[in-house]
Amino acid sequence: MGLSDLSSILWREREMLELLLFKLEEEQLILASGRGRWLAHATREVEMVLDQIRHTEVVRAAEVEVIGAQLGLGTAASLGQLAEAAPSPWAELLREHRKAFLALAAEVTAMAEANRDLLTAGQRAVRETMLAVVGSVETYGRRGETVAAAPRTRILDEAV
Repeated sequence: MGLSDLSSILWREREMLELLLFKLEEEQLILASGRGRWLAHATREVEMVLDQIRHTEVVRAAEVEVIGAQLGLGTAASLGQLAEAAPSPWAELLREHRKAFLALAAEVTAMAEANRDLLTAGQRAVRETMLAVVGSVETYGRRGETVAAAPRTRILDEAV
């Protein structure tokens, strides 16, 4: 195990982050087009990629512990610290990985926030449509029973 293995792990993580970004873009297209039928499938695919990233992150953390100790940085060294302490050509490669991760993380965050906004807007539109069509909607009472909500009230789960 060494810097070569860490570099391979980092390449896999970058590929998975790019795949996550792609899946979030797919999810956004589904949300924006109003094709809710496919939303559960798209969301499941996002979760599968996130699970792969979590698994790879555990492997990466174990590798960083070993390399950090070898470089005299301790077991919780950051990628930036590893890049500063690593010999050439690994230092430049680790800096490149760090820069790519920061950019991808910013893109993923922005896409996730945009998708959250689309979901919120969709939920609001459904609620307003239901109120307009039936004049009231059903919600849950304090004991978990279904109750009709008064017209123009907020939909709220009172069972909590």
